Amino acid sequence: MKKIISILLAAVMAFAMLAGCGTKGVNTDVDSDFQYIVDKGTMIVGITDYAPMDYKDENGEWTGFDAEFAREVAKLMGVEIEFIEIDWDNKFPELESKSIDCIWNGMTITDEVKLNTECSKAYVKNEQVVVMNADKVENYKDIESLKSLKFAAESGSAGEAAALDNGFTVTAVLAQTDALLEVASGSADACIIDGTMAAAMTGEGTSYANLKAGIALTSEEYGIGFRKGSDMAQKVNEYMAQLTENGVLPALAEKYELMLAD
Repeated sequence: MKKIISILLAAVMAFAMLAGCGTKGVNTDVDSDFQYIVDKGTMIVGITDYAPMDYKDENGEWTGFDAEFAREVAKLMGVEIEFIEIDWDNKFPELESKSIDCIWNGMTITDEVKLNTECSKAYVKNEQVVVMNADKVENYKDIESLKSLKFAAESGSAGEAAALDNGFTVTAVLAQTDALLEVASGSADACIIDGTMAAAMTGEGTSYANLKAGIALTSEEYGIGFRKGSDMAQKVNEYMAQLTENGVLPALAEKYELMLAD
């Protein structure tokens, strides 16, 4: 019996050692989130496909303002970077569970974001705009005129919030790109998306040449979300100031036709 107990104890200890190896020597309980990321050597960034902030180039690599910005920060930290496409509705649980280290995807700074993340300073200005067939834009100049329309908006987004705040009929879809598809296919009369995306993806020379942005419903700013209490937000604020001063962020803003926050 003692021999059996000894064997069982040895097995339990071996399993515990193997489980510990799964962290690759990283102390996941370290007080500093910055140090946790540096120790594991990779910053995992949660994103969605959202031009001009994060999208894939002709080689299948993630690019865009946020992707390039994040790479610059990773370089300053001395770590690698990994982009993971997430379900936007699950962004906060993904962050808290450490499946990702930050939400860096043109995320509007809202009370909900402040409640669930340690948010960086604002870095880009944005607005929520109504997008519809270009030949109909002139017919809808105010909120009241829009109330008879069927809208599409990304679930959990600032666009969906703007639709609900204004009493619109809205269908939630998985991504802003899906909202555009709903309008292009005729399933929705209009969609509400970020002005940054509307500028990049609608009008002449784009995949949605027949769509156009109409009135703006909100003005807002983008921030980067880290785990609640994380020291990464302050670190990134410092890097942001450095990248602004050396001209990197202004050059990216010009490249992607965005307006930096004050």
